[in-house]
Amino acid sequence: MKIQILGSGCPKCKALASATEAAAKELGITYQLEKVTDMAAITGFGVMTTPALVVDGKVKVAGKLPSVSEIKGLLSA
Repeated sequence: MKIQILGSGCPKCKALASATEAAAKELGITYQLEKVTDMAAITGFGVMTTPALVVDGKVKVAGKLPSVSEIKGLLSA
């Protein structure tokens, strides 16, 4: 599973990355985490507000910081 965190590296972006890693580990998922900070790449996903979570090329959430349990639901869907 490829997980991407889209954002400038702000505190919310870092928090999303940490929460996503925790959720993936709790689910026992094998994953590759990539942090995307290039604004052109971020807008290429159609994302205008960060942080955003992308799973296997699909934007799952943008502009908010979901809880670990919410992320677990997004990863297992």
